[in-house]
Amino acid sequence: MQQTQDQASRQECPEPSNGIRWFGVTTRIPLIHTRLRWGEFLQGNLVSAATALALVPLLTGYFGLSFEEAVAMTFLHSTLLCVSWWVFGEPYAPGWITPALPFVMTLVLADPSQSPTERIQLMTALSLNFAFLLAVLGVTGLGARLVRIIPDVLKGAVILGAGLAAFIKVFDLSVEKNIFNSHPITASVAIGLSLLLAFSEPVQRLRLKYPLVARLAALGLLPGFVIGMLAGGLTGELTFEIESGFYLLPFGDLFAKVSPFAIGWPSLEMFINGLPIALIAYLLFFGDLVTGDALLKDAAKEKTDDELNINHSRTHLSMAIRNFLMGVIAPFFPTQGILWTGIHVVIVQRIREEKNKIRSLFDGISSYYLLGLPLIFCITPVVTGIKPMMPVALVLTLALTGFACTYVALSKARTNTEFGAMLMGGVFLALMEPWIGLLMAVVTVLLLVDLKARPAEET
Repeated sequence: MQQTQDQASRQECPEPSNGIRWFGVTTRIPLIHTRLRWGEFLQGNLVSAATALALVPLLTGYFGLSFEEAVAMTFLHSTLLCVSWWVFGEPYAPGWITPALPFVMTLVLADPSQSPTERIQLMTALSLNFAFLLAVLGVTGLGARLVRIIPDVLKGAVILGAGLAAFIKVFDLSVEKNIFNSHPITASVAIGLSLLLAFSEPVQRLRLKYPLVARLAALGLLPGFVIGMLAGGLTGELTFEIESGFYLLPFGDLFAKVSPFAIGWPSLEMFINGLPIALIAYLLFFGDLVTGDALLKDAAKEKTDDELNINHSRTHLSMAIRNFLMGVIAPFFPTQGILWTGIHVVIVQRIREEKNKIRSLFDGISSYYLLGLPLIFCITPVVTGIKPMMPVALVLTLALTGFACTYVALSKARTNTEFGAMLMGGVFLALMEPWIGLLMAVVTVLLLVDLKARPAEET
């Protein structure tokens, strides 16, 4: 009887995908080495598209791109993200280094006199700086040592600074283009519902009692996005003009406007000004790496037949390659990160709940990321339908990032002095130029915090 049950289990959950192995890397071709899972695929079509297209208002408003060129750039960003698991076999659901985005935008938009071309060149400098840093720290193994050396208080200040910068971008009503000035109801509903489903402790209790609440929360940004869209339509804040047909995305025109091979390479000053952002992004990247590993190892305890192959040197190099490619074909830092935490949690949780039905982690990742090729960006009705919500999607992403960064950072403070130093450092980073803010944060921590002393554990 036991043998029959084991055979049935093996038939229901086939052997994990192998892929094509080369130089320590496993390439998995969608539908050949991964299976389509419709639940993840349908969610991915909506969530991935809405989140990726959130950058379109920035690209058209500050970087001189047309709407179609901006969509083409987001298509390239999403395709490069998929290279993470498809070509390099990284066992993480990839995403932006979202907490770095407020720092990046503060730097790039600091000088109103800069032309769109100069801003694009600065994005190239940021991408290439980060790629070089990843390559050096990955090959030498210094990355892990660097992160261990940096005190938790300083890491917390960086993360808190990212949260404060995100909140400033969202809630600064003095800015003419602030979304709360033009879409107060839409933004309030979208952000409020998303915060409830993602972070509310009462809602977390309801998830344990009611499967419907758990399913809604598992959809990530989607419920808040959709209901916010409905609220905006009903109140007249949003006007929808859905078009039919398909986009022939203008990659040639985009290349002529953004590639350093066409517009020229960044100046040395741009590379130097971008170095603090690269260091900050690396700290955030390593934090994502630790989070992703913890989730994978926890799931591996229950599903032992799935080969995860965690390799941080490979991860550093694959990230370096993706950021280099982004810097020369579609520069917009920091869209090439290692982890989209919310989606990673959803996929890993599905594996834990249905371990006898899901063959491999990569089936879920492949399906959520549209089998590696986001052709949904070429479907005109989808893109034009989402278009009115794109500015809201951006502030929604920033608001959730700000909240998550804040509670993660504050958890690192062990004393009141550490809390105060962390807050001051975060304010410096959020309000000052990157070099000055980072230097002030380091000096504050060194002068105020006794890094050799650790408070006694509470009993």
